[in-house]
Amino acid sequence: MSNNNIIKGVFLVALGATSYGMLATFVKLAYQENFTTAEVTSSQFILGIIGILIINLFQRTKNKNTAIKASPKNIFHLMLAGTSLGMTSVFYYLAVKYIPVSIGIVLLMQTVWMGVLLEWFLDKKAPSFQKIISVIIVLIGTALAINIFKIDFNDPKIDWTNGLFWGLLAAASFTTTMFTANKVALGISSAQRSLYMLLGGAVIVFGFSLYTQTTPFNFEIFTKWGIVLALFGTIIPPMLLNAGFPHTGIGLGSIVSSLELPVSVLMAFFLLNESVLFIQWIGIVLIIFAIVIMNIQFKKK
Repeated sequence: MSNNNIIKGVFLVALGATSYGMLATFVKLAYQENFTTAEVTSSQFILGIIGILIINLFQRTKNKNTAIKASPKNIFHLMLAGTSLGMTSVFYYLAVKYIPVSIGIVLLMQTVWMGVLLEWFLDKKAPSFQKIISVIIVLIGTALAINIFKIDFNDPKIDWTNGLFWGLLAAASFTTTMFTANKVALGISSAQRSLYMLLGGAVIVFGFSLYTQTTPFNFEIFTKWGIVLALFGTIIPPMLLNAGFPHTGIGLGSIVSSLELPVSVLMAFFLLNESVLFIQWIGIVLIIFAIVIMNIQFKKK
């Protein structure tokens, strides 16, 4: 693989991760305008599906219908895998409703150790020493990043109980999404895979919206925040990451994609005026360091 291709891959993955990192701040800004979680998630998925449909039609025209089409079995498996994508959006957006974005993204990054546990459970193979060290560093980094010893559960401005609960659920569902996305229907185009996973996620999102939306649906969300959320949450990142990972490989790609963490915290710091203490930055650096350790290959003598 040439250096130019690797640089191109790093650039694409970095842009995709940066897009994801901006997402929670936009959700928080939508909340400040009194939009509900149901309105936010529904608009994102509806406009996201429309956008991915257009991309699929464009690719089909460009390739003159020569691309491999998804079979009914592929569609079923992708939609099933996509349900965890829908749950991730719902749980993550509920989390940042109760806690600062800078804490929410740290909780979402618990996918690092959850992924190790899931791999251990499914493959029946104990994790390597390298992965165990990475998990320990992630847990220490998380404790510092959320400033665990200073948490005030009686703080009226922050609902820690709900925030931590939904944040960890988001991490669990995101772990499932990443695991299944790399194993299901790999023979078809990334645009088709994205479309069917979005359709599966939409089932969860629309079900959640019907159950929780007790007030008339505010359709202004589509023009105010829906387009932004769809672009940065369901259209741009998957396409850039799918285009970049083949050039970087999983290891380097995972390291570069950890940019999502500092970008999300910086966005919250500048646009939402969230305070981030020095000890929290140390925790964030430790989490990124753990991701690097987990994904680099040490040469054996």
